Amino acid sequence: MAELAWALGALAAFFALLDGWYLLRVPVTLLYARWALPTVWDLLEEQSYASRVLPSDLDCLVHMNNARYPREADLARLAHLTRCGLLRAVRGLGAHTVLAASTCRYRRSLHLLERFDVRTRLLGWDARAFVLEQRFVRARDGFICAVLHVRLHVVGASPAQAVESLCRRKVESPELPEEILHWLKYTEVSSQKLRAESDLQENNKEE
Repeated sequence: MAELAWALGALAAFFALLDGWYLLRVPVTLLYARWALPTVWDLLEEQSYASRVLPSDLDCLVHMNNARYPREADLARLAHLTRCGLLRAVRGLGAHTVLAASTCRYRRSLHLLERFDVRTRLLGWDARAFVLEQRFVRARDGFICAVLHVRLHVVGASPAQAVESLCRRKVESPELPEEILHWLKYTEVSSQKLRAESDLQENNKEE
């Protein structure tokens, strides 16, 4: 009985003190994408990741909490990078990826137990990061409920190196859509502003 009580206590602490469901889903998603789903050979091909709104995803209005969309997108992105081989290529270079920026546009709510697909597409890359688009598509009618754009930095290498390693040849990035160029410009201006503020604060400390 004591062992059972300890096990139940540890399980309760895992879910109460940590985001246990997410921590379990990450390795499951990785293994599922690697061993159960077919490899995608075209880097630019859209991939679909199926999911469902669970009770733990709901907010007080009984629809999926806005904060859950980036988490679902995170899992779909992991599956995407695994299936097309980019995750393996990045790690093969001794590098890793880190989320540098994201923006989400919400269009329609998703409700309890509603099925949806996260459709992820690699739009292109620059010297530092991959740019991806992720659409939350309602399964029953194909309505796009949300659109998320992501800038995924490659730390320790460059996106071009990862793509070249995977494809065994140099590949040019597709031309990015106009709205993405505007968004990237915003992130760059914001970074410059924040760096200037940081430099000003450091100078004030020295004085």
